[in-house]
Amino acid sequence: MTADHSAMANAIRFLAADAVQKANSGHPGMPMGMADVATVLFSKFLKFDSQAPDWPDRDRFILSAGHGSMLLYALLHLTGYEDMTMDELRNFRQLGARTAGHPEYGHAQGIETTTGPLGQGLANSVGMALAERLMNARFGNRLVDHFTYAIAGDGCLMEGISQEAISLAGSLKLNKLIVFWDDNEICIDGPTSMTTIENQSARFKASGWHVQGIDGHDKDAIAEAIEAAQKTKKPSLIACKTKIGFGAPTKEGTAATHGAPLGDDEIAATRENLGWPHAPFEIPNSVLSAWRVIGGRGAAIRHDWEGRLAKSRKKKEFKRLTAGELPKGWQAALNVHKKAVSAEAPGWATRKASGEALAVLTGVIPEMIGGSADLT
Repeated sequence: MTADHSAMANAIRFLAADAVQKANSGHPGMPMGMADVATVLFSKFLKFDSQAPDWPDRDRFILSAGHGSMLLYALLHLTGYEDMTMDELRNFRQLGARTAGHPEYGHAQGIETTTGPLGQGLANSVGMALAERLMNARFGNRLVDHFTYAIAGDGCLMEGISQEAISLAGSLKLNKLIVFWDDNEICIDGPTSMTTIENQSARFKASGWHVQGIDGHDKDAIAEAIEAAQKTKKPSLIACKTKIGFGAPTKEGTAATHGAPLGDDEIAATRENLGWPHAPFEIPNSVLSAWRVIGGRGAAIRHDWEGRLAKSRKKKEFKRLTAGELPKGWQAALNVHKKAVSAEAPGWATRKASGEALAVLTGVIPEMIGGSADLT
């Protein structure tokens, strides 16, 4: 069975609106506004297998704008992640549910990192993209070759951490990182002009990023922008001009959709406006089937990858790293260094002592990395 783009995107919109309405709490506007971007990304580009959520070479998807968590939960349910049931969506923001108001790592499969504090997910995405490039340098394209995608909102880009993160990504040319900016010009109290006058696209360009601006509701423009971003040698920002609360007849494009339920009357009017006659939490079989096909599309790619890993001479080391296990002997090496320093008692500054210890550790833990501002 097949479904068109609009129907698939609307499934996200109404799962979000209905869950927030039932909870009487949450943020429906962002999921409704970014549903088109998410639908194109997941249906045409994202490399994943919902039946193997921990596959090491999957693409990463980070919802930095974590307040719009129902976008992520809807996608996980629609694509068939086993523990994201419809009952979990109905219990959005309820005690004990997997569907917390902001995504929590470990609560459900497919949640790559905890987000909510604005800008945190953007910084996490830079770290994940850096990890991908470092692993690729050790194991090559046959074992490590994936993208990191993130959705960031205006609030994420207002936080200071965002500048440190995008500066690092640009400096390191992390070209496997693609960030979608939900450029809806709305903050919690009204237009973003109340709080910021920054030219965000110029800021990213100045930090060494590839930057594009598109209509975030034009599926073809979205796909073309992602294709271009995948080819650049820089990290990429796609500024998506969207309408928060897309489809809501009287609240679309206003702060009223940001952090409050739409209301029964507005949701009913939105259903009529978008041609969605289905009851709350009801997804027609044609739409759900189309989404489930997308959720399983990566299985063949994953099986091929598993075959390459099984034949690789670096399989043992790869599995150690992805399991988070430290190599044997690191404690002994550090103890030798500590005894030598204790005997010599050099008059080192704290920075020097730290650097010497790190030099020992990086010699025996090759995956260890570190950094500091304006210091060697």
